[in-house]
Amino acid sequence: MSTEFTPLSALAGGLLIGLAASLLWLGNGRTAGVSGIVGGIVRPVRGDVAWRSAFVGGLVLAGMSALFERPELLAPSPRPLAVLAVAGLLVGAGTRVGGGCTSGHGVCGLGRGSRRSLVATLTFVAAGMLTVTVGRLWGGLR
Repeated sequence: MSTEFTPLSALAGGLLIGLAASLLWLGNGRTAGVSGIVGGIVRPVRGDVAWRSAFVGGLVLAGMSALFERPELLAPSPRPLAVLAVAGLLVGAGTRVGGGCTSGHGVCGLGRGSRRSLVATLTFVAAGMLTVTVGRLWGGLR
């Protein structure tokens, strides 16, 4: 698995994320915050589930397509499945506490000039940096 920075693919990915978020906003008036979209499936509101399911299904299908196209990009995890599951639940809890996720705040909120989203995104980044630093110092993370 390559860890080299590839600016063209990063730019293409960023443009696709921005395009998808813009299309959802323009076509549906909704913010592309994944945690909120999934939350609306878990606690459904009548007439509001179809677009949410299509959005999440598109994410899953895109990931599966990438896996079939370039399986070498998916490296095995160095962590057990139970650790990954707990980490996922903690991220989900954090998005509820923070009032949104990185896609909702970092992509859509910053694009709208939201100060709240700026603070949230800076907090996400700082917490991630702190977690990696502590993990490397005390937990043996690479």
